[in-house]
Amino acid sequence: MKHRPDLGLQDVLTSAAGALGAPGFTDIMGIGSSSLVVVCLIDGLAATAIEGHPDLFPHLASAGGGSIEAPFPTTTATGLVTLGTGLLPGQHGIVGAAFRLPETEEILSPLRWGSSPSPIAVQPEPTVFERVQEAGVTAVCVGPRQYANSGLTRAAFRGSDYHDAESIGDRVRVIADLDGMAKRSPVLAYAYWPALDRAGHEFGIDSAQWRDAATDVDRLIAEMRATIGSHGSLIVTADHGMVDTQQRIWIDDVPDLQADVNTIAGEPRMRHLYTDEPDAVIVRWSRQLGTNVTLMTRTEAIGEGIFGPVDTFLAERIGDVIAMPSPGVILASRRFDDLVSRLPGQHGGLTDDERRIPGLLV
Repeated sequence: MKHRPDLGLQDVLTSAAGALGAPGFTDIMGIGSSSLVVVCLIDGLAATAIEGHPDLFPHLASAGGGSIEAPFPTTTATGLVTLGTGLLPGQHGIVGAAFRLPETEEILSPLRWGSSPSPIAVQPEPTVFERVQEAGVTAVCVGPRQYANSGLTRAAFRGSDYHDAESIGDRVRVIADLDGMAKRSPVLAYAYWPALDRAGHEFGIDSAQWRDAATDVDRLIAEMRATIGSHGSLIVTADHGMVDTQQRIWIDDVPDLQADVNTIAGEPRMRHLYTDEPDAVIVRWSRQLGTNVTLMTRTEAIGEGIFGPVDTFLAERIGDVIAMPSPGVILASRRFDDLVSRLPGQHGGLTDDERRIPGLLV
């Protein structure tokens, strides 16, 4: 699969809007003029997984396009808001699976976000859907009922009509209805599929359960493609990939890893450390973990550009220290995220398996 490092997840929905002719958007992915564009996001699907398992993903292995970059941290909340706004994390402010809101000192975990704090207050940037609706494009989200009114959905995809869909058949029926609507006016749709990510987390990459989930992904794509008429386009992407855990370091068991750290957030493959003594924390963590971790101060991380351009107002959401473990290593915590820390499959880091995602034109 050809890699396109010049393109990222932030370019997918904006390119789809450009393909529909919405003002202010450019189709830099080369989708081509369409009246219906469906962006299907497969949670947890790395480009390397498609390349390594062409037998499981025949409809993707033969697709056009290539691989693109997921935003950092490579986690669902960050990825979905990047897709939905066309902005990188330093601009939209959803900087991880959990992070501190400095104005209230609370830790926000976007996957468990309800109505408080206000999604518009936390993420006020307009979404792609809000912008295209002003141009007369019908905007639709298709996904599980439980996510319809979540804070994350409102932060990423407000401005769209949400259609509940649990199964492959449910999603295909919604897409069929949208295909009919698109003969009258342009339609931009986003469809979400979570099952591959769940299987990878619980059982590991290439487990029997993951392979079964991969087969379902390919069936979903095949049935969606068959449903969309010649006037429509189907784009397949992901929020991140995944790696298997090979070494688990429990932060709570090492006193030096807790000294001067006020709060730990993020996830096991990318930790935000909030501290008044960042230099001292880096010294202790370096002494304890050596080559198992890469450490940066907030200033260094912003300078390296790993969050993209960072709005000054949002900078303090990023940890005073960023801790990124080596491939296969996780920084586990019983106190902060015990269940997640025990899972075989993880993501959040900068490896190809986590960051290189599909940007495929099916």
